[in-house]
Amino acid sequence: MSSIPGPRAGDFIAGLCLAGLLLPEAVAYASIAGLPPQHGIFAAVAGCFVYGLAGRSRFAIVSPTSSSAAILAATLATLPDEGAVKLAATTVVVALVGGFLLLAAVARLGNFTGFVSRPVLRGFAFGLAVTIIARQLPHLVGVEAASTDIFHLVPQLVLELPRWNPFAVAAGGMALAVLLALRRFPAIPGAFVVLAGGVAASTVFGLEGHGVSVVGTIDIVPAWPSWPSLGWADYSQLARFALPLVLILFAESWGTIRALSLRHGEAVDADRELAAIGLANMASALAQGMPVGAGFSAGNASEAAGAATRATAFVTALGLAILVIFGGSFVARLPEPVLAAVVIAALVHALDPAPLARLWTLGRDQYVAVAAAVAVLALGVLNGMLVAIALSLTAVVQRLAAPQVAQLGRLGTTHDYVDLARHPDAVAPQGIAIWRPAQPLFFANADRIMGIIAASSRAEPGLHAVVVSLEESFDLDSTALDALVEFDAVMRQAGLRLQLARAHDRVRDLLAAAGARDLVARCSYSVDDAVAAVQP
Repeated sequence: MSSIPGPRAGDFIAGLCLAGLLLPEAVAYASIAGLPPQHGIFAAVAGCFVYGLAGRSRFAIVSPTSSSAAILAATLATLPDEGAVKLAATTVVVALVGGFLLLAAVARLGNFTGFVSRPVLRGFAFGLAVTIIARQLPHLVGVEAASTDIFHLVPQLVLELPRWNPFAVAAGGMALAVLLALRRFPAIPGAFVVLAGGVAASTVFGLEGHGVSVVGTIDIVPAWPSWPSLGWADYSQLARFALPLVLILFAESWGTIRALSLRHGEAVDADRELAAIGLANMASALAQGMPVGAGFSAGNASEAAGAATRATAFVTALGLAILVIFGGSFVARLPEPVLAAVVIAALVHALDPAPLARLWTLGRDQYVAVAAAVAVLALGVLNGMLVAIALSLTAVVQRLAAPQVAQLGRLGTTHDYVDLARHPDAVAPQGIAIWRPAQPLFFANADRIMGIIAASSRAEPGLHAVVVSLEESFDLDSTALDALVEFDAVMRQAGLRLQLARAHDRVRDLLAAAGARDLVARCSYSVDDAVAAVQP
């Protein structure tokens, strides 16, 4: 662990502001997961403290997030409806998440989160925000919901309109209006202001006596985590649910950390952050908390509040602990409609259609983003998340496997070779066809790409040589290697000389190991050199 810089004045101010933000959010996210409020608070304290020790970002605030809470709720819904079992299973899930993250850090898999694309994450976040907000609406209006499926929930709420509790609607509506208004002033802890106002309103107007539900007593005495007496099938099921949670949780965290670090020129390492988030989750499991990650809203609030060093995380953890110890009895009076308003306000940013609309403008990835959002809405959080991950991997494979080959020509009298289809002024060398695959060669596309080049070369009259530029292929798997060697044999049978351009050293080493030394001798470091080598 690197040394932790001493706290500055900005850290104390930012930490106190963040503690005021995290307290109602931690309670709210615990309610999303169906857990007592203290489990969200314990997770926030443990996550902030441990990340402050192990992480590198001065802005990241590691605490429960809306996505992890929703996924945890979907996971726990598969278990028997017993409070003790679900609490113990939560500990197992959080410990598994922490363990998997640490194993991934040891294996240096931090950059693998890039396989969950940003469009898929945006679509997933949009669908998740709609789902969570819809599920908070019954709390906001003070009615019981018989269904959590939003396609049945919303019509049910409309039919229940005559039974809406006016006191709940007033408290929740006012809280939501204040929260949205205070978004213009990020230095003001709007969630804490609303928390204090909600507690005051509950006390002065006796909202509980008017049928408005309140949070209730918060048990601030931590206990050692218990291990549930579940069967092997249950543990296997929890492990399967923990794996996609790991991927989504760190993808969200790394996206937040990287974006904030780029804005401020901080150096962060994906594997280091992977380990830090893993340790934070292990600490949360010991504290009987929830899964934790670096959420977007908390990170941006930390930046806006003026965090100067990683000491902000320690101040936040300490401030949150003090608030709970000395203000737990007040938080117990917090109306649930106000808590629902905190959740809704925290997710409003995810409903912004601009990022999705931009994809339609670009004409790229819009369908996978929409499919991810629809999957969450139609299939639920857990299955929707799995579909979102599958969409990301499918998009990667489809893009890599789709064969795209450009024929190159010389641009004027320069040494530059460009795509003839896009540059009409470029000229192909006499008797030489130059081809450049647009993707790295690998098992799914190598045979098809080599087949396209072979067919196109045979169709061109007057050729005596073919140049293939491998600039996109830093390395080859055995299938791509075999396809390249076989292609060389096909070209020889056709009476054409093959020259490889921009062949990386690793590709040359692999060709040599395969015994294709003659082909190694026909490798050039540039297209211009390759053309010169095959000139008559």
